[in-house]
Amino acid sequence: MKKFMDDNFLLTNETAVHLYNTYAKDMPIIDYHCHLNPQEIYENKQFKTLTNVWLDGDHYKWRLMRANGIEEEKITGSASDYEKFLAWAKTVPMTIGNPLYHWTHLELKRFFDIDEILNEHTAPFIWEKANEKLRSGKFGARDLITRSNVKVICTTDDPTDSLEYHMKLRDVQEFETQVLPSFRPDKGLEINQEGFNNWIAKLQDCSHHSIHTYDDLLKALESRARFFHSMGGRLSDHALNKMVYTKTSKEEVSEIFLKALKGEGVSTEEESKYKSYTLIFLGKLYNELGWAMQFHLHALRNNNTKMFHQLGPDTGYDSMYDGQVAEPLVQLLDQMDVQNSLPKTILYSLNPKDNYVLASIIGSFQGDGIPGKLQLGTAWWFNDQREGMLEQMKALSNIGLFSRFIGMLTDSRSFLSYTRHEYFRRLVCSLIGTWVEEGEMPNDQQLLEQIVKGICYENAKDYFSFPAYTLQK
Repeated sequence: MKKFMDDNFLLTNETAVHLYNTYAKDMPIIDYHCHLNPQEIYENKQFKTLTNVWLDGDHYKWRLMRANGIEEEKITGSASDYEKFLAWAKTVPMTIGNPLYHWTHLELKRFFDIDEILNEHTAPFIWEKANEKLRSGKFGARDLITRSNVKVICTTDDPTDSLEYHMKLRDVQEFETQVLPSFRPDKGLEINQEGFNNWIAKLQDCSHHSIHTYDDLLKALESRARFFHSMGGRLSDHALNKMVYTKTSKEEVSEIFLKALKGEGVSTEEESKYKSYTLIFLGKLYNELGWAMQFHLHALRNNNTKMFHQLGPDTGYDSMYDGQVAEPLVQLLDQMDVQNSLPKTILYSLNPKDNYVLASIIGSFQGDGIPGKLQLGTAWWFNDQREGMLEQMKALSNIGLFSRFIGMLTDSRSFLSYTRHEYFRRLVCSLIGTWVEEGEMPNDQQLLEQIVKGICYENAKDYFSFPAYTLQK
């Protein structure tokens, strides 16, 4: 019987152990999509308690606590930090089989040197030991990033963001990690969402472009994208929960935009036309700038109306969406490609049924001499667990080039989430090790080193056109 989470955790054979310890373990990290707060990074935010660094804002944990019968008072309510921690400690033993059981103990081991299993009995000891370390002054936000050997962090930022703290971070000499913005214009695409016109007003103010027409909007978006580029931004990101495409013209979309500015209703078809034309415009811009474009597909958000009104978005009430993706996505990518303006693109779906669909779609648009120009994005959100990661990697390897995969990201608001890269890398090595041991792949150490290091770090470094200084600071 193996010891729980020993040195060979998730490494299923001798080759996997060798690959992980020799090539993967000490590779740096490029976290090219996350939701960390750049202000907290700049200020090297200190955490008073384990609850603050571990539970605040973590809707992954909140969902499981609710499922375990924990009252909301001890999840997002006014209960004390210790009461909330105890509620999580009570829940952890019930999470067997869920990746959070592993992530919880990996984070305790790697950041706090705690090997004890978390439960109601060990909770007081773990609370005291972790909090003692947090009080040392060496466990601030930047300290945790540095401890994790992270070279690049790409945050998620609205076009109207001033990027004030990205600017300030450039001047922090003792911090070697580059924190770069990513362009997330979702609020400018959701023409039917409440607050659209308020967002347009904010865009007008920050871009110093009056926005009275659709052309004005496009100029303002371009202005902000170029500002992001000047700040080192090299990625965009789009939450396309429902994939749509409708062929249209600029004249049609201009009229639709004017209707929205006047507060008039926009039909579902008109919304699709607006999104389609605007995304094609943005894709052309991204291509010109040398950016990578990310599409996060098939999330069904804010399912629980009562709790949305009580807590707001991103509080654990989202799920997978099961709508059509292939035809509208292909039509959109094809329109960009026809215009020679398809940028490097990463496709993620929250629904694992789409793995093979997306893997086959990206194969239709590879080219331009760019290795893996289109990427099947890493297993995301509900899928970043053992089976989900392996299924995504197998779909990619069966249909495309697994060896060109740009690997893992955190997609997290937590500064402790970098252990997910270790979890991922162990699975990569286990998968490749199995192929070698079963005679499906030669035991060619030079090739194996290239593939493992590529997926862990090198492919992402080569794929993203980060400023020259970024990986040299």
